[in-house]
Amino acid sequence: MNTPSAPLRDLAPGIAGMALVGSSVTVSRSLVDAPLFGVQAVRYAAAALILLVLARLARVAVLRPRGREWLWLAGIAATGLVLFNLAVVRGVAHAEPAVIAVAVASVPILLGLMGPLLEGRRPSRQVLLAAPVVMAGAVLVEGTGRTDAAGVAWASLALGCEAGFTLLAVPVLRRHGAWGVSVHAVWLGAVMFAALTVFVEGPSELASVAPGQWAAAGYLAVMVTAVAFLLWYRTVAAVGAGRAGLLTGVAPLAAAAAGALTGGGVPGPAVWLGLGVVIAGLAAGLRPGRTPAGPATPAAPVAENGAERAPAAP
Repeated sequence: MNTPSAPLRDLAPGIAGMALVGSSVTVSRSLVDAPLFGVQAVRYAAAALILLVLARLARVAVLRPRGREWLWLAGIAATGLVLFNLAVVRGVAHAEPAVIAVAVASVPILLGLMGPLLEGRRPSRQVLLAAPVVMAGAVLVEGTGRTDAAGVAWASLALGCEAGFTLLAVPVLRRHGAWGVSVHAVWLGAVMFAALTVFVEGPSELASVAPGQWAAAGYLAVMVTAVAFLLWYRTVAAVGAGRAGLLTGVAPLAAAAAGALTGGGVPGPAVWLGLGVVIAGLAAGLRPGRTPAGPATPAAPVAENGAERAPAAP
């Protein structure tokens, strides 16, 4: 994370992860009428089992959290999984989906500023200048939309939760790596959703879920949760939360592409302009910088579970 540039091999997992997240927008539409908490509980429980099986096959040890690590991991689950899904579902009742998307598009700015501070470094001027460009491009892709005061509040909550999904992982990524953080956040999220299912919705509501909706939930469990979480945290651990945050601009582009491929029509001029702006922002924020004179950066140490981790901040 201390290097001035981010190799493509470190950025590629995050790009792929955000593309999967963006593609999930089209899939998630089929779950609008499904029981929110019950379906999400099943989704995350299935994803946790998949991650555990994959970790075993990959011979990666998933460490048991200790001390304050439980709080960080529970925070990821509560904000990035539970509250974020709640904010999106409740938010679209008061605002057009574009309003929520625009709020989430502000994430690069928060991650560019707060991520390095949590990692013990100064925010990168290059990233901070590029983040508003990526945000502007995402806004062009998604549009704006109408809302009311409640919609603004839900959108703000979605923004904070999306940022928390990455920022709260920073303190635990060093020891647990992408595998450990993904496994623990997902199973904790499943437990939280299960509790909400029992006390708010009622498990009997799951009987109303149609086969097509279960298929959508299965896709979300495998590709958007198990796979995308691993890819995203791999990049955050490798390049830092600030630079990784810029890659969230890929999600709205993927959502627009998925919409076009599933019958949404050819994107309009504003979407194409937004695509160019996002690409320009990514190029500006992720381009190699000048390496300052001084001792060479040590090789990244290896986490206790065998995953590569970032070196400690100077």
